[in-house]
Amino acid sequence: MKIYIDADGCPVVDETIALAKEFDIPCFIICDTSHRFERQGAKTITVDKGADSADFYLVNLVSKGDVAVTQDYGLAAMCLSKRAIVLDQNGRQYTNENISGLLEMRAAAKKARRAGAHLKGPKKRTAEQGEMFIDSLRRILTAETAE
Repeated sequence: MKIYIDADGCPVVDETIALAKEFDIPCFIICDTSHRFERQGAKTITVDKGADSADFYLVNLVSKGDVAVTQDYGLAAMCLSKRAIVLDQNGRQYTNENISGLLEMRAAAKKARRAGAHLKGPKKRTAEQGEMFIDSLRRILTAETAE
């Protein structure tokens, strides 16, 4: 098992690395040249800047049973197709049961924005969401390392 972090806008890099260290699991940060992430305890892989270049690189690395951390629904769907375990920054696990609905909501929002709608962005992240992420990732790592 390995942990891959989609560093593009990921607020839980440090928390993920700390848990990876605790469970002695290799952790990788994937970013493009427009982002710079260097953290002790994780290997940073920097790819050329381009539309979804980091996402495609990550999905080519991830394997069955690996963990991917991303807030990108498209990347989550691709990781699920490779039978990875996928979490968002708030600890919600993406599954084959919920990803279609999330992708449909994303497409509807994109269509509305193209039509001129001004949609609200996400609310400010709370401490509780950070705790939920840590709890979810810890639960997954505990279950996977027990097998």
